[in-house]
Amino acid sequence: MKHGQISSKELSDFIRERATIEEAYSRSMTKLAKTASNCSQLGTFAPVWDVFKQSTEKLAACHMELVRKLQELIKEVQKYVEEQAKNHKKTKEEVASTLEAVQNIQSVSQALQKSKENYINKTLEQERMRKEGATQRDLDKAGLKVKKATETYKSYVEKYANAKTEFEQRMTETAQKFQGIEEEHVLRMQEIIHSYCQSVEETHIQIGEVQEEFVKNMENTSVESLIQKLAESKGTGKERPGNTVKSLTHDDPPFSRCTFWEKNTFCLQLFLYCIFFLF
Repeated sequence: MKHGQISSKELSDFIRERATIEEAYSRSMTKLAKTASNCSQLGTFAPVWDVFKQSTEKLAACHMELVRKLQELIKEVQKYVEEQAKNHKKTKEEVASTLEAVQNIQSVSQALQKSKENYINKTLEQERMRKEGATQRDLDKAGLKVKKATETYKSYVEKYANAKTEFEQRMTETAQKFQGIEEEHVLRMQEIIHSYCQSVEETHIQIGEVQEEFVKNMENTSVESLIQKLAESKGTGKERPGNTVKSLTHDDPPFSRCTFWEKNTFCLQLFLYCIFFLF
């Protein structure tokens, strides 16, 4: 049970660290999106920065959403850790009798071993006295000691049998209870990990969708469309300006005295305008 509590806390710390990393990454992506918005808005490439900015902001939002889900999962794990501690405390109280049974069989086992050694020693001593031709009085005394050692040994054999039965029964019940606790712990941990995997998988799907959208937007951003957008943003209208010199002829003054560039002022202005904005 102790290792179960440790693994629960370690899993909580792992998810918390992942959430911290995701949050830092999201903030970095938000900062990158601001960098894209600060790039030059002049020229034909300007609309592309808008695509980068929107895509990066969406990626940052995906990772921040994962942070939110992980934080909720951390709360769930913390709640489980508290429940786990309460259940373990209750279980320890319930299996207190098992500890007593363990201590009892250990004590009886030691006493049984000593009584057995005493019985063997007394029996060997009696046999030795018979072989050496001891007096009947000494043999009787030795016989009484053997009889007493035998009774003590038998009593501890019975005590050990009873202690062993109680020990096996208590240990079986406790082992089954511990196994149930461990099975429940593993199932709960699997549920938490499943939620973790699902959150990460959903984020990856969202990131994939953002990437697909980015690729489509870039594919739809053709050279013609960029130039068209520039012309629409910088142009003064779709109608051509009126021809103010249409009624004049080359023979009418003062047009007849104009130079070539003066005659073609409008063309010159349009030419310079195109050079300025395209380059």
